[in-house]
Amino acid sequence: VHMFAAPTMVKRLVTHAKAAGETGEGIRTIVYGGGPMYLADIIEAVDVLGPRFAQLYGQGESPMCITGMTRAMVANRSHPRWRERLASTGVAQACVEVRVADGEGRPLPVGETGEILVRGASVMAGYWNNPQGTAATLKDGWLWTGDMGAFDADGFLTLKDRSKDVIISGGSNIYPREVEEVLLTHPGVAEVSVIGAPDAEWGEVVVAFVVPRPGQDGDAAALDALCRDTIARFKRPKSYRFVGALPKNNYGKVLKTELRDALKQADTEREGA
Repeated sequence: VHMFAAPTMVKRLVTHAKAAGETGEGIRTIVYGGGPMYLADIIEAVDVLGPRFAQLYGQGESPMCITGMTRAMVANRSHPRWRERLASTGVAQACVEVRVADGEGRPLPVGETGEILVRGASVMAGYWNNPQGTAATLKDGWLWTGDMGAFDADGFLTLKDRSKDVIISGGSNIYPREVEEVLLTHPGVAEVSVIGAPDAEWGEVVVAFVVPRPGQDGDAAALDALCRDTIARFKRPKSYRFVGALPKNNYGKVLKTELRDALKQADTEREGA
């Protein structure tokens, strides 16, 4: 059996396999994509289900994959940069050319973060009856994906975040995924999503929505200590909101717009109290 699974589906498969004592026999390949797969989650998936995973990164405007990792790449624990590669979306596929660029479309050096651009035969010709959207997305033959990322020296592309989700606090860029990856290493955290909240002094501040693991209470002090020991101080969440679940679409992607709306509503109610 070969199957595709969004990250949420992979997590559910792993949870079921652990509970049932299964190891994934009968499944040859699980291709994952469609949303961010956090490092802790894919390591656990490989530990539980074995070398069955491959990754694809793409989007509707470029329906064939943009980058990917083979089963061998995902399973190669002996490689000295295995964890870093596992946190990436792999290497550019043969059918496309991929660039990490600045705001003018100029390619950036290895290690620098910019917007991911792609061109090739698989890229769309344009949006149906939407010339304005097409002009904003396709420029000089390149598809501007709206995703931020960086290449390493071996051509592995690591996603940082959607450009619209980057938090700008005190003039510094904060990528929510970096903070999420840290918080997910805490044993009491099942899921997390980080957003920016408006702030009169800093422009935006970091807010973390956290789903505790069953039987665990939310411990903001412990999470803050973890962040203080792991990432720069200005990237630490200014508040933690403990919730029972994160809003998601049918593909398992967290709906950060709904989190922003919930935060705005809570602030409005507090001001009116």
